[in-house]
Amino acid sequence: MALGPFYVADKLKGGNGMRGIALLMRHGETAWNREGRVMGRNPIELDVEGRAQVAASIPFARLIKPELIVTSPLARARQSAEIIAAGVGGVPVAEDPQLSEVQYGRWEGMVYDDLVEDADYLHYRDHPLDAPTPGGETIAQVQSRGVEAVRRAIGENSGRRILFVSHGDIIRTVLCHFMRLELAHFRRIRVDNAAFSGFQLIGGFAEVKFLNLLPDPDRAFVAPFVSKKRESP
Repeated sequence: MALGPFYVADKLKGGNGMRGIALLMRHGETAWNREGRVMGRNPIELDVEGRAQVAASIPFARLIKPELIVTSPLARARQSAEIIAAGVGGVPVAEDPQLSEVQYGRWEGMVYDDLVEDADYLHYRDHPLDAPTPGGETIAQVQSRGVEAVRRAIGENSGRRILFVSHGDIIRTVLCHFMRLELAHFRRIRVDNAAFSGFQLIGGFAEVKFLNLLPDPDRAFVAPFVSKKRESP
């Protein structure tokens, strides 16, 4: 047997401080997702396809047995949380604004083909740790509030399984923190719509249990949207 599990076993039985299981889910797909359009803080709702996508995740949600759901207050996340809550048997749902999507400011509503011609975006794309979005956030600030939301909920609900329903970059940065992965690499973690990740937290130690699990795994190998320019002959 490999020795890695011995180390983990020692950590999980001997750690002090907060204890709990954090389950992370990205909201279901919207029409704007498929268009490659920046949603940001816009109140975009799930469409029929997005609701069906979240509903397809209910069987797995039942297996991981969340006892509490904490969600971003944005419509697409709140709707996803309510679908899961009803599907697993009426789990309580609470909102936390710190789980909200990145503030993208004037980029909101723009599509990928417009962004790649925007000088501010190109600078942000290459320097996300230092350059803020037009809405005023760096990716480090995004990570800070996401991690704070997770730690606070676990601290207030010791030992419970909590499902956090949030947005792609929030989840990526939170996972980087608990995996001790340099934040500069946050875009290496795939986070699909209606997909689950999870880790167990004991004090300052976290063991990642799974990443980006979704009911239709082939979707993870498909580009999240198609550029209109790439569609052109």
